Amino acid sequence: MRIGFLFNHFFPHQVPHAAPYAFELSRRNPGFEVIIACSSRAEMQLARRIGQLYPGHHCTFKSIRPSWAYRLIDPLVSPYTFTRKKMVLKNNLDFFRSLDALVAPERHCMRLRTLYKLAGVRMIHARHGAGDREGGFDDRSGAFDLTLLPGQKYVDRLQEIEALRPGAYAVVGWPKFEVVRGLNPKPVRLFDNDNPVVIYNPHFDQRVSSWEKMGLQVLDFFVDNPDYNLIFAPHVVLFKRHARHQGYLPKKYRKIPNILIDTGSVASTDMSYILNSDIYLGDVSSQVYEFLLEPRPCIHLNAHHVDWQGNPYYLHFTLGQVVDDVEKQLGPALERAFDTHKQYLDEQRRAFAYTFHTEAGSTAAQRGADAIARFLSKPERGS
Repeated sequence: MRIGFLFNHFFPHQVPHAAPYAFELSRRNPGFEVIIACSSRAEMQLARRIGQLYPGHHCTFKSIRPSWAYRLIDPLVSPYTFTRKKMVLKNNLDFFRSLDALVAPERHCMRLRTLYKLAGVRMIHARHGAGDREGGFDDRSGAFDLTLLPGQKYVDRLQEIEALRPGAYAVVGWPKFEVVRGLNPKPVRLFDNDNPVVIYNPHFDQRVSSWEKMGLQVLDFFVDNPDYNLIFAPHVVLFKRHARHQGYLPKKYRKIPNILIDTGSVASTDMSYILNSDIYLGDVSSQVYEFLLEPRPCIHLNAHHVDWQGNPYYLHFTLGQVVDDVEKQLGPALERAFDTHKQYLDEQRRAFAYTFHTEAGSTAAQRGADAIARFLSKPERGS
C-alpha cells in the first residue's frame, strides 16, 4: 500500500494538520509506504521538524514542483491568483498515479480526479481549518472517499447540507495541538513589558474579513494606546496574495515598539503567537478556536455589520464581545475584557468541545491514522 500526503502551498500552515497522520500511519502500519510530498521548501522544513516528534516513523519525503517554465512566471502571477497549485498537480501526474491513496489538508487536489481522471487513487481529506465561516462548508467536502473531521460540529454542519455520506468520514480530533505542544513547550516573552498582549488575526477573504474596513483603524488604536501590546499576525494569504486581498501595510506601523508585525513566518503557523497572547481580536478566522485551547478573552470585529445572532457561521461571535465600531467600542471592550470573561467561559468550553473531539488513551494523530488504515483495508467500491 503506497500512500501519499500532499502539501501543495507556498506557506506551511497546512502541514501541522495532516503530517501527524502520516507519521503515525507509518509507525502503526510498517507495511505501508508513506510518502510526504511537499511543493515548497517551507513545507518540507516544517514537515521534517514535526517528524522529529514521532520517533520510529519511516516516512519518506519527496519534493514536487511545477514546471520550470511556470516557476519563471509564478512571482508575477502569485499576488493575484494561486495557479501554482494546479501546475504542481499537472507536472507530477506520474507520481500521483503511482499511489493507492492520497491524503491532503485542502480540497484543490480533487482536480486529480475531476480534471486529470485519476480514478484509481483513493482521495482522503484532512481539514486545515476549524472555524465557522460559510466558505468552510460546501459540497467539495463530501466529494472525498474519506474525510477526517475535528469534531461533531463538522458532522452536524456537513450533514445539514447533505455533504457527508455514511461511512465516508471519521471524527478524530485536531492533531495540530499535539504538534504545537511539542514544538513550543515553554511560554515565550514577545515584548519587554508586562502589558496585555492582544493578537489581531484578520482573515484574507474581504467578503467577511475585518481588514479592508477596519484593519488600519485597529493598528492606529494600538499606536495611540501603548499600554497594550499588539501582535498583528493575519492569515498568511492576505499579504502573499496582496493584489487580490488588499494586503498592503504602510511602513509607519513597522517601527512601533508595542506592535509586532508578522505577515508570514512559521510563528504564524505553529501557534507561537496564539499561545503567548492574552486577548484574541479577530473576525472569522478559525484560529479563534485554537486560541481557546486555553480559554481567554475574545473580541470579534463585525466589520460587515452582520446580523450574527443565531447564525451558525458566526457561532464564535457568542464567545466574547462584538465590536461594530473600532473608534467608539474597541477601547472599552479591551478595558472590560478580563472582567467580563467569566460570562463567556462556559460557552467557550462548550464550543471548544463541540469543535474538537478528544478521547482518553489516544491522540488525534493516532485516531486519524487508524481511520485511514481501516478505510484502506476495505475493498474499493465496485471492485
